[in-house]
Amino acid sequence: MSERDVVALGIIAAALIMFVGHAAAAMPAVIRAFEGEGEGPAAWLASALLLNTALLIFGWRRHVELLREVEERRVAEEQAKTLAFTDPLTGSLNRRSILPQVDALIASAHAETGAARAVAFVMLDLDHFKQINDLNGHRAGDSMLVTMAERVRAVLPEGAMLARLGGDEFACVMTYERANPARIDLIAAEIITAARQPFDVAGGQLAISLSVGIACSTNLPSRCESPAEEMLHMADMAMYHAKKNGRNRYDWFEPRMEHDLRMRAELENGILAGIARGEFVPFYEQQVDIETGELTGFEMLARWNSPQLGLVTPDRFIPVAEELGVICDLSEAIISQALRDAREWDSNLTLAVNISPVQMRDPWFAQRLLKLMAEANFPPERLEIEITENCLNENIGLVRSLVTSLKNQGVSVSLDDFGVGYATLAQLRALPFDRVKIDRNFVARLTRNEDTATVVSTIAAIGESMNLPLTAEGIETENLRDSLRRIGTFKGQGYYYGRPEPAEAVRARLKSEARLSNDAPPPLAPGPEAEVRVAGA
Repeated sequence: MSERDVVALGIIAAALIMFVGHAAAAMPAVIRAFEGEGEGPAAWLASALLLNTALLIFGWRRHVELLREVEERRVAEEQAKTLAFTDPLTGSLNRRSILPQVDALIASAHAETGAARAVAFVMLDLDHFKQINDLNGHRAGDSMLVTMAERVRAVLPEGAMLARLGGDEFACVMTYERANPARIDLIAAEIITAARQPFDVAGGQLAISLSVGIACSTNLPSRCESPAEEMLHMADMAMYHAKKNGRNRYDWFEPRMEHDLRMRAELENGILAGIARGEFVPFYEQQVDIETGELTGFEMLARWNSPQLGLVTPDRFIPVAEELGVICDLSEAIISQALRDAREWDSNLTLAVNISPVQMRDPWFAQRLLKLMAEANFPPERLEIEITENCLNENIGLVRSLVTSLKNQGVSVSLDDFGVGYATLAQLRALPFDRVKIDRNFVARLTRNEDTATVVSTIAAIGESMNLPLTAEGIETENLRDSLRRIGTFKGQGYYYGRPEPAEAVRARLKSEARLSNDAPPPLAPGPEAEVRVAGA
């Protein structure tokens, strides 16, 4: 009890004692006055009695208020404790509260005779949850998280713990028989199946998948100061591995994953530093008229000239740059350099550049590309941008707006990797493409597979009927070139015509062929009239 409680009770006790004393002295006089045998108690005694009564009432009220304050403080402390150790949205544990319980669970499992039981740490992450929040609002996202927690709870065995670690990440912790890890496999599969069921959100239905990573206490090092933290780290690596391998699946932690994650972190750091240091450079692959063999232009291909990794191809760094959100900066820096390089070439040579689907989501992309061309003083009619079929399925309205804006300025637009996505004839007609590029996988199988030859012939017929020129990628041999010649008219590119080269090598070769913009035309041989004039001079 606090000092204020003691003071209040002291006041009440003193007032009560004084009240009893004064009342004892005053009551006989009051009784006599009531019976008509006296004048009643003295005025000072009545005043003292009234004052004692007031003090008694004040002290009691103060005591009641203090009791109320104590109860309110106790309730507030309980609420603060609840908020500190549970997630207010889903009612599950949080990161702060589950880790000490995991440590205790691991210690208990290891202390059992024979150590027959182990602890499984299962981490769950909702795939593409940010898109759901962005498209449907955070209220819809919160509703989905609450429902997800309820579904996971329904699957977990008795005694298992569920925690929301933050955002769209959950963790489940449970014990299992070491000899029966398949039990955890079954639970993980049931959780994934439950998550795939549609969610009723905002008057409609949404679907989502989970990526799951599993770590077990048997993988802990013999000396580990924070077993729970270590298991969280291992489960997180396994979950990341599941995402990298397609999502909507679960993976158990394996020691090699730590090496892979470390390599990924080094790759991310290298990309961020490489952009700042200008390590990403354009290489150029020849584009040739396969009928005449005439060079018509180049396709720009990004390369990373890394001091640690050497020359890195785009299939390794482009997906990482897209995930990091730096693909636009990286791409625009390389395109800017390519425009300056190509400005020195023969004006009949075109430059083709690949555009990331991420860039096609930016409504200001066309303006930024036009600005780069203006800064490089590069003519728009010599530039060709290549977009993939995937772009057509994300926001066709925005893609049409960007394509139209660029074409109005003279830029050509090609549909890249045609045949591997879901582009339809209606989309080809709806968007003003200038060219279609046949994916290299079709070209590579052209001479080995009759069905592939039929597909390529069909694409060529479609292009001819829609007045769309075609480019074939991946021409590696003379046989492939000849097969394409028999099918139709194509531009081609591939190792048969030469490997991608840096700007210096391209410039040197063009200079040797007098195909740079500042190369003067060769002097004309003197004609008969000139000879006559000379002779008659």
